[in-house]
Amino acid sequence: MAEFKEISPNATAGEKLMNWVDNRFPATKLFKEHMSEYYAPKNFNIWYVFGSLSLLVLVIQIVTGIFLTMHYKPDASIAFASVEYIMRDVPWGWLIRYMHSTGASAFFIVVYLHMFRGLLYGSYRKPRELVWIFGCAIFLCLMAEAFMGYLLPWGQMSYWGAQVIVNLFSAIPFIGPDLALLIRGDFVVGDATLNRFFSFHVIAVPLVLLGLVVAHIIALHEVGSNNPDGIEIKGPGAPKDAQGHPLDGIPFHPYYSVHDIFAVSVFLMVFSAIVFFAPEFGGYFLEYNNFIPADPLKTPLHIAPVWYFTPYYSMLRAITSEMMYVLILCVLAGAALSVMKLKLPSVIKVAVLAGAAALCALMLAIDAKFWGVVVMGAAVIILFFLPWLDNCAVKSIRYRPDWHKYLYAVFVIVFVILGYLGVQPPSPVGERVSQVGTLFYFGFFLLMPWWSQLGQTKPVPDRVTFAAH
Repeated sequence: MAEFKEISPNATAGEKLMNWVDNRFPATKLFKEHMSEYYAPKNFNIWYVFGSLSLLVLVIQIVTGIFLTMHYKPDASIAFASVEYIMRDVPWGWLIRYMHSTGASAFFIVVYLHMFRGLLYGSYRKPRELVWIFGCAIFLCLMAEAFMGYLLPWGQMSYWGAQVIVNLFSAIPFIGPDLALLIRGDFVVGDATLNRFFSFHVIAVPLVLLGLVVAHIIALHEVGSNNPDGIEIKGPGAPKDAQGHPLDGIPFHPYYSVHDIFAVSVFLMVFSAIVFFAPEFGGYFLEYNNFIPADPLKTPLHIAPVWYFTPYYSMLRAITSEMMYVLILCVLAGAALSVMKLKLPSVIKVAVLAGAAALCALMLAIDAKFWGVVVMGAAVIILFFLPWLDNCAVKSIRYRPDWHKYLYAVFVIVFVILGYLGVQPPSPVGERVSQVGTLFYFGFFLLMPWWSQLGQTKPVPDRVTFAAH
């Protein structure tokens, strides 16, 4: 047991209270370790505010979610009416509901930007692999949380969107129908499904999400933050002062906490403007069909998920019977190149070719709908392996060959196009574009071990580049 720290009898009441707390809980120690004595690189830019904004939106979602749960009824016969009751009769209920619905889209916007910053500056590279993995797990949980929450208003798009997505699981060979039945809790999306999704949305997934957020922050503060130069400021060779603090670092508080407060102010102004003036955001944040009660007997003309799922939905729709032949060619080409270019033992070469042949046989035997589900899931899972796919000699985009910047720009454009096509009704042209986009998306990651080594990198400075402002 640690000894109690004594304090002067002349100390103020506040100091005495803080000393009493510190003797029983390491409040001051935690504040120092993670704020005032946590040294972050002094060359952070605007890209580094989205992590804090993600935390802010998480708090908004939890607080508004608690108040919504007080009035929401997870019963298929009155769920839609309970949402209308919140909107019309609960004091300030409309504000809480719109904050929650806008917060869902805001969450994905800041998380996508946060992940893209990590991609730009190599924040997934050694020694931050675990930080990236925890972040990807947060993203996966966030998608599950958003999907389950989307069913709860029990509008037309909620009902039919859940019907389509849950039915996709039935395409899995052998276990598919039973798995879909387990998820629904019934033979159709109904009251049992609503109760299951409500339980997971309100209790199970948020608990996992909070645990992953804490793990993400702890892992980050253990190895230190990355910076736009990709230079380690706390490594063995990094310059330090007499107290052992990095010369290229500054305390997170008050320097970056002030930056984050400014970013939070700007974010809340934009967030409030959307909540008060455009909560539906043209039908992207809240689809107009979702203001119609769920009707199992009337299918909407076009069923599409919310905008933040649409890039992956486009990839799902891109996998047709014709596309399967292209994917088979890709598998065979990948296996042939691996055998020819990599110095592998003969046994492994035979195993690679045999595995490719077996996979191609499965791709021909199993329906394209199943492979669409596989591709949609793989589009997220592949992000977990990014630390081991990138073989570039430098971390940051600043010191990579210039054509890398254009490649990253094309990647973003393709992702946005896939998102747009996912909102639109299916069309022959859209199908072809989404197929090309899907191939580019996976090619970007799967070929990264090869293309990331190409070109001449620029010399990386010994210390971070920083201009006082």
